[in-house]
Amino acid sequence: MRGEIVQLSTSPGGVPKLPTDVAAVDELGFHGDGHTDKKHHGGPDRAVCLWAIERIEALQAEGHPIFPGAAGENVTIRGIDWDAVVPGVRLRLGHEVVAEITGYTTPCQKNMAWFAEGNFMRMSQKLHPGWSRTYARVLQTGTLRPGDAVELLEVTESTAAG
Repeated sequence: MRGEIVQLSTSPGGVPKLPTDVAAVDELGFHGDGHTDKKHHGGPDRAVCLWAIERIEALQAEGHPIFPGAAGENVTIRGIDWDAVVPGVRLRLGHEVVAEITGYTTPCQKNMAWFAEGNFMRMSQKLHPGWSRTYARVLQTGTLRPGDAVELLEVTESTAAG
């Protein structure tokens, strides 16, 4: 399954994250991307946050004023079945970067502004399976640009068994 990177986003900390033309990615995530809440964000197992533009567009159609990067994702992708992006799945991002999904993000009240009536729980994996952003660890570092390909590589044995 192949898709593409629609947008790369960073911020010195907090949301929204804003578009960037290029991102150097290492085991701790995007160079220049900060986290004000290091208890819930960042670190090797939460190095990169990903989300699908198809989910963002569907939320917009529901009346939510959300946009790419608003909810804090670093990589907004198109063309990958978001229901298949589960813990254990690996994605090749661009020519170099390989990331493994480690889990779903927890909705945060700092995202209230991007949701009608402040309903940021609309992106809760527990309440709305398949609508959450995901966290990933970086297995292979490199550089990313909007338009780069995204490829679903594999599902690990633990994911296939679950």
